[in-house]
Amino acid sequence: MEKFQLLAYLTLKGIGSASGILHYNDSLYIISDNSSYLYEYQIIDKNLHKIELVENPQENIAKKDKPDFEAITREGNNLHIFGSGSTKNRNRTFSYHLENKKIKEKDLGPIYQNIKTKFNISDDDLNIEGALFYRKELLLFQRGNGANSKNGIIKIGIEPDEITFFPIQLPKIKHVETSFTDAILVDKKIYFLAAAEDTTSTYEDGEVLGSIIGRIDLETFQLEKSIQITDKHKFEGLTLYQKNKEELTFLLCEDNDTEDLNATIYKLVLNTK
Repeated sequence: MEKFQLLAYLTLKGIGSASGILHYNDSLYIISDNSSYLYEYQIIDKNLHKIELVENPQENIAKKDKPDFEAITREGNNLHIFGSGSTKNRNRTFSYHLENKKIKEKDLGPIYQNIKTKFNISDDDLNIEGALFYRKELLLFQRGNGANSKNGIIKIGIEPDEITFFPIQLPKIKHVETSFTDAILVDKKIYFLAAAEDTTSTYEDGEVLGSIIGRIDLETFQLEKSIQITDKHKFEGLTLYQKNKEELTFLLCEDNDTEDLNATIYKLVLNTK
């Protein structure tokens, strides 16, 4: 993991504050933290489609009103999109069926409240930034960039009360501990992004100090390796694009925290030896 190459791959006009990305069947599915659309970019045809998740969808939604979509993952034919849970209007999850195109909405408020109560996470500190399914369990990645630095993995079992929190200490960039911004599963290993932002608020943005990529053992949740890949970008979305015996190629998206509706997608080639 010591060797990597990071470069700009493509720019998508019409998407701002990209916060999650998923590659599947020659399409990129992208979410934005201040939009109520799901975006589909068809790689071969180079077409961008907007999928309406709600009635009267909007872009560049005001900070206090935005749904704050921060995580996207696939389970079978369903894409699942998660709000961060950092305020009441950010508790929703949406599922999008890739074949029949049906959309379902669910309120995760009770589950998020259970997490906060059980693990002593304050309303201000809950900040879900990544999600993945494994063996019918849901793993949520809590970004510990709040005042109390609750960085970790939340495992939710089949039964609603089967919830476990695993604290994770991540490397620092300068004086700030990095915190999860996304995670995916590759060959029974968790690959994750984490960013350092000079703030103690899950709501207010701070100076970006950089991002790392790392690997965590799926069974023990022990950090195996990590490497800093930038000192200026806050990467928030990660998806596997290609792989061979020596390299993994990921696509990354960046939340630029502006109203500019242009999203640059980056390609990260990582040596796995």
